[in-house]
Amino acid sequence: MIVFGSPSRYVQGPGSLSHLGVELARIADTAVLVLDPLIQDRYGEIIAASCRDAGVTAQQLRFGGECTPAEIDRLAALAGRPATVAAAGGGKCIDAGKALANRHGASVVTIPTIASTDAPTSHNYVMYDESHRMLAVEKLNRNPALVIVDTEVIARAPKKLFVAGIGDAIGKIYEADACYAAGGINVFGGGSSYAAVLLGRACHRVLQDDALAALAAIDAGTPDAALERVVEATVLMSGLAFESGGLSIAHSMTRGLTAVRPWADALHGFQVAYANLVQIRLEGRAEAEIRDLAAFYRQVGLPCSLTELAAPPTGEVMDIIASRTMTAPHIRHFPRVVTSPDLLAAMAWVEESFARL
Repeated sequence: MIVFGSPSRYVQGPGSLSHLGVELARIADTAVLVLDPLIQDRYGEIIAASCRDAGVTAQQLRFGGECTPAEIDRLAALAGRPATVAAAGGGKCIDAGKALANRHGASVVTIPTIASTDAPTSHNYVMYDESHRMLAVEKLNRNPALVIVDTEVIARAPKKLFVAGIGDAIGKIYEADACYAAGGINVFGGGSSYAAVLLGRACHRVLQDDALAALAAIDAGTPDAALERVVEATVLMSGLAFESGGLSIAHSMTRGLTAVRPWADALHGFQVAYANLVQIRLEGRAEAEIRDLAAFYRQVGLPCSLTELAAPPTGEVMDIIASRTMTAPHIRHFPRVVTSPDLLAAMAWVEESFARL
């Protein structure tokens, strides 16, 4: 039995933030807004005016910086019992909004102000302890009711974060294809949807065609058609592909990569980009295809090896990464059984082929 999940509504474009009130009014006439401090300082009045004009009573809460149980307790004490929670900022702020909404069974609105991952469309969120160690990946009962992506805001965000979003999204073609071929389980606990597989393939094509032009738009600080297509690919297409298509070895490797520093400190999208090369080596794809993907990485600024991700690895580090990776549930979403020696051999090949100091 397949399961396909998605946000109820997705809105993207320049100036979308000024339409937030109109979009919120479709859901409720009151809302709690959890705002990243930088976003509140820059756009808080635009958000407030948009809500006032649409007749939405919106309470703004300033996010404390980490999505911890204590922070959710603090926000909950200020929020009362909201029917709708909207969160504007990066991944931690959006996760905090999801956690607050989940506590009260409220509708969720996500407003990503960077395009570094595809998490805004998903029903997952991550809780951390005070030392930023992951406690758990939690799940909402349903996907966000609304996702709003203002590409003027995205175009002014740090370029490195935009590149990380490309890294997180470019390999969904490989993971969704592998999970589907293996008869694996997607994030909803159902079978892989073929529609999600096709979205992963379309996402890959858009990034290959438009990523360089979109990065030029980031340099200019102004959204254009290429940037719009890439943001739609990295946030919407990639998000639907991973949740309803399923994950495989590349995301399994983040469990290993986050176990050892300094690789643990690399952006998630950079970790996944590197791991894509390991996965497609394990798939036995032609060397020319792997090198073509690595060449694309060089063009956009993604790492092709552990050395480029953070530092040259020792054998002990590679052993730790491989052993931790083998504990991830997604490792089974592959057309054949993968062993730790298989994984180490693929990692060694990638390092030998692409490492640059």
